[in-house]
Amino acid sequence: MTPQPVTARERGATVVPDRVVARIAARAGREALAAQPYRPTRPAPPTPDASAHVHGGFARIRLAVELPYPIDLAAAARELQRQVTRRVGRLTGLEVTEVALAIRRLLPEDSGGRVS
Repeated sequence: MTPQPVTARERGATVVPDRVVARIAARAGREALAAQPYRPTRPAPPTPDASAHVHGGFARIRLAVELPYPIDLAAAARELQRQVTRRVGRLTGLEVTEVALAIRRLLPEDSGGRVS
């Protein structure tokens, strides 16, 4: 006798906790910021603070970041949101519906990462 296939409902589901999604989003944000073309001579950016809310197969993410100044804020924000959405979705299998950004501070180029 051959075993009958098990339905998806009977197999269960993988649940990715909010804090795990937040950690992945923070890492993805740091990677995206470090890869930006405006950072050739600056040290790696600090890891963004992140939080996430997962419901069903969807995730909403909030990131608080520090950006170099001067910078095209709109372009940098769009690229950061795009990369975090793609990376988190790929690693978790969740659909990222929102990446909200808060800019904690702007770091002038000559500050060496510190604002006085």
